[in-house]
Amino acid sequence: MDVGNHIAKLMVELSCSQDYEIGDGTTGVVVLAGALLEQAERLLERGVHPIRVGEGFEMASKIAVDHLEHIALKFEFDAANTEPLVQTCMTTLSSKIVNRCKRMLAEIAVKAVVAVADLERRDVNLDLIKVEDMSHPQMPKQIQNAKIDAGATLVICQWGFDDEANHLLMHRNLPAVRWVGGVELELIAIATGVRIVPRFQELTTEKLGKAGLVREKSFGTTKERMLYIEECANSKAVTIFIRGGNKMMIEETKRSVHDALCVARNLIRNNSIEYGGGSAEISCSITVEAAVDKYPGVEQYAIRAVADALESVPMALAENSGLQPIETVSAVKSQQIKQNVFETLIGKQQQLLLATQVVKMILKIDDVISPSEY
Repeated sequence: MDVGNHIAKLMVELSCSQDYEIGDGTTGVVVLAGALLEQAERLLERGVHPIRVGEGFEMASKIAVDHLEHIALKFEFDAANTEPLVQTCMTTLSSKIVNRCKRMLAEIAVKAVVAVADLERRDVNLDLIKVEDMSHPQMPKQIQNAKIDAGATLVICQWGFDDEANHLLMHRNLPAVRWVGGVELELIAIATGVRIVPRFQELTTEKLGKAGLVREKSFGTTKERMLYIEECANSKAVTIFIRGGNKMMIEETKRSVHDALCVARNLIRNNSIEYGGGSAEISCSITVEAAVDKYPGVEQYAIRAVADALESVPMALAENSGLQPIETVSAVKSQQIKQNVFETLIGKQQQLLLATQVVKMILKIDDVISPSEY
């Protein structure tokens, strides 16, 4: 995103950090940071020093993060019961353009994550999700019981083949796929149990891989081709294939599915959840407000300001839903329990911590000197 304003650039970086660390909650963290900056401006106008404001914000943030830990619930799930994961993924998809299909997309995301997850270690490698490849135009459309490497029925190469190699492959009626990306090649190796070799002289029987079915399929009016490698015995790599009416819808769906994948991953790593829809922020706001009297110094004004800022998230949700913000916020918590609106604990905590740190950094800025001024 090309942004000229320096503070706006920090907000973009804030959103990117949330996306990198958690994968969801990018809008919420920016809304919260904006509300904190608005409260900080009022305190500065009243003569409170920026350092004291930052210290108060830090205290309030710690209170809120600890409270989130206290009110969090545990979602129990296993490979046979993934409904809790689906419900949480549906929450993150509710705000997307593709929300009409949120149940289906949530189930797809959870199925993909569970397929590559190590549930005993509570670990998920999202790099194992989505393998995409283009096939050679002259290869057969389908191969049964394919072996990959020496004495095989299929050859896959990261680079192209020269004319002599092409001639030999065609003469032996040996199908081949070329210009496969390095990451995709590694995922194919993981799925099929093959050993990648740099030179054909190193091919041995021990380095064979196996796939039950390799087939080529064309899609759409452009007839773009994709290679399917299926029935892999030890597969820990899966593909989610998205199709849509136009490029914009496809890109939006990809972003939505990415968020759902990240939510499912986070819940497997830490199965603590918060009730969503702004109820967690309201609960934190009440707790922070109650703790103000414990801090007799100037910081108490900043702590109270954080309590007010936390209400910005549910109020924004109410406004965007066409409801009266003040009337709606009071009934938020009970509604989320009934409607199965859930969010991950680590996502909420990360929002608070990142927003507070960025606001503290901005408060320490006295002036911005641009190179063009000299």
